[in-house]
Amino acid sequence: MQNDPHTMTTEDFTRNALEAAIKIGLLFLLLSWCFHIAQPFINPLAWGVIIAVALYPLHGKLSILLGQREKLSAALLTALLLLVILGPCGFLADMVSENVRELTAKLQQNQFAIPQPTEKVAAWPLIGQPLFNFWQLAANNFGEAAKTFAPQLKEASKWLFASGASTIMAILQLLVSVIICGLLLVNGVSGHQLALSIGKRIAGDKGQELIELCIATIRGVARGVLGVALIQSMLAGVGFFVAGLPGAGLLTIACLFIAVVQLPTMILLLPSIIYVFSIHETLFATVFMVWMLGVGLIDNVLKPILMGHGLDLPMAVIFIGAIGGMIFSGIIGLFVGAVVLALGYKLFLSWLDDTRVV
Repeated sequence: MQNDPHTMTTEDFTRNALEAAIKIGLLFLLLSWCFHIAQPFINPLAWGVIIAVALYPLHGKLSILLGQREKLSAALLTALLLLVILGPCGFLADMVSENVRELTAKLQQNQFAIPQPTEKVAAWPLIGQPLFNFWQLAANNFGEAAKTFAPQLKEASKWLFASGASTIMAILQLLVSVIICGLLLVNGVSGHQLALSIGKRIAGDKGQELIELCIATIRGVARGVLGVALIQSMLAGVGFFVAGLPGAGLLTIACLFIAVVQLPTMILLLPSIIYVFSIHETLFATVFMVWMLGVGLIDNVLKPILMGHGLDLPMAVIFIGAIGGMIFSGIIGLFVGAVVLALGYKLFLSWLDDTRVV
């Protein structure tokens, strides 16, 4: 008696489907397992890749000056990054943590006090007297006003304490990122070849063009957005600390955040100028004003130089990327999110151009 060919085909299909389902399930389990193991290092790895791609041209020039010693060049750049980035960040994190602890304690104990305004404020034209009256009222009756917003203030104090802890974690992640960056710089040639292989695997003949677009976008955003934001916040921080503004560390972090999300830093710098005019002598306040106005306008000069040509990005892309990245993965995500979303945006536009041609 011969077997039914239709029955044999059905049995083969069932067997093959079951075998394929098991293989796919095992592959998915392995990938999921690998993802969960590597998940704590995704943000530092992404940030390390961004820094390495941005600094690789400098690494190439430095290695030539050192006689083709790529390892020495990578070590020097890594050490420089640790000094330039982690040194100020560590100092700033200590200042921010101290400010957060003091402010949290005062908010929880209802001991927060606003300093009394000086007579200079009342002498300002137009807004001087109303501002003086409001400031004086807040300084004298802040305790009663705080009782009205006691629940909100307590929640704010908890948020500030959590922010201080996340800042410390971000410093540790940044340390890991700098180390990863150094390793990537040492293996830059092989890493570039790997990226080209991945690009060709994904996009075929257009793989090299895809990788070049990714590199150009990462370098443009890292230098033109993140680099300018770091320069602005550091210069503003110098002014805050020299002027002795309360919470200078927090103000510097706020300035960095505002600059990264592409909002005008003047929304923070102008109130600080007004405050300095109210507590310092006219000469010192005038110098502070000139310094801060220069800090607020420096991005108009640096961005065209550092961003590069052909990388016009809508402000909304950087804004959403920075905010979404910070919500998703903390302070490091503020920087990584802006670069990743900008990269996705440029790749999407490239894909649209290809479909139009076709």
